[in-house]
Amino acid sequence: MQRRTTAPSRQSVLQPRPNGELLWVHATTPERYLALCDIGRRLKNLRPDLSVLASWEPDLRLTGTVGCDVPVGPLAEDTPAEARDFLSHWQPDACIWTGPPARRVMLRQLREQGTGVLLADLLEDEVPNRASRWLPDQRRRLLEGLSCILTPSKAVQARLVRTGFPAERVELAGKLRVSAIPPGCNDDELAAMQQTLGSRPVWLAAHVKLSELAGILDAHRGALRLLHRLLLVIALDDHADLDAARSLLQDSGLSFADWETGGEPEDFTQVLLTGGEDLGLWYRLSPVALIASSLDPAAQGQSPLDAAALGSALLHGPGIHAHRDLYERLAKAGAARPVRTQEEMTDAVVAMSAPDKAAEMALAGWQSVTESAATTDTLLEKVQDLLDQREDSDAGT
Repeated sequence: MQRRTTAPSRQSVLQPRPNGELLWVHATTPERYLALCDIGRRLKNLRPDLSVLASWEPDLRLTGTVGCDVPVGPLAEDTPAEARDFLSHWQPDACIWTGPPARRVMLRQLREQGTGVLLADLLEDEVPNRASRWLPDQRRRLLEGLSCILTPSKAVQARLVRTGFPAERVELAGKLRVSAIPPGCNDDELAAMQQTLGSRPVWLAAHVKLSELAGILDAHRGALRLLHRLLLVIALDDHADLDAARSLLQDSGLSFADWETGGEPEDFTQVLLTGGEDLGLWYRLSPVALIASSLDPAAQGQSPLDAAALGSALLHGPGIHAHRDLYERLAKAGAARPVRTQEEMTDAVVAMSAPDKAAEMALAGWQSVTESAATTDTLLEKVQDLLDQREDSDAGT
């Protein structure tokens, strides 16, 4: 698809527009940002020519911008010149907007350009109010350029219809949240390990930094005093740390098997060491999982979504800054528990290894990370429709 060359926007545009289709996503919360970038990743699997442009509101503080091709940062003021320059440079083929439709100038220019815009996750306190009962109601004109509005609230749906927005373009959908695409595993290997482990209690330490290993082993020793058959699976974050981890385990006094060299757990094995490539297998086998790379309070941490989606009750340290919203959501659901010391980790592993407790937490985690799956699927379908319509329109001109 040919694109005309335009002057760059005055808004810190430091990159050229990518070739091919461009989806613009705009976030108003960190959780929405992560969800939108997740949707972008999924769309790119379906449409390899697609790039994702991400922006957010000026008051939003993001700890990272991983997941979108072009994170342009906070939008500038909603003025005709800024909006015109931005759209002239980037020429998005479709947009997903979240939160209140407050940028009237930008939305108007998108409407005038015929760019499809989906407004997702509109909450009750984000619906625009009528400016004055004595002046004409401008809300319908503000919203009429939107292709569709998704809201989790029936009250919002009713209010929008009362303003004159077409009922067929307002849909109820769950809250917009990032959802998991958990890693797979070899089914034959899974069945064989299930038979090998039997009813033996297992806990997993995933994404382990070498600096965290000694403390995790100490916590395991404490848990072994009460759960004598407990097996710890260590999945390292960096494969290059395997040799150092082997040396540490040899000096630890714990019996261990090395999965990377073909070793398998036997009845006397207390620790199984892996390089981390088979997390899809170990999450499925471990009722309890510590999401490591988090024991240092200053660490950014790792996403807990895969572990929760595959049925593990979760432990984590205080260093979860890049994924704090996700952990807080899982903690609120009763699916995750923080630990700060070796003693806390020992106590938590013992308590959560009780089958009923682990099952309760695992179910809560699975429900939490899958509740937005239908909303994600809806947005994927609608964005593809908008992109197909744009492609057909461009082909006809």
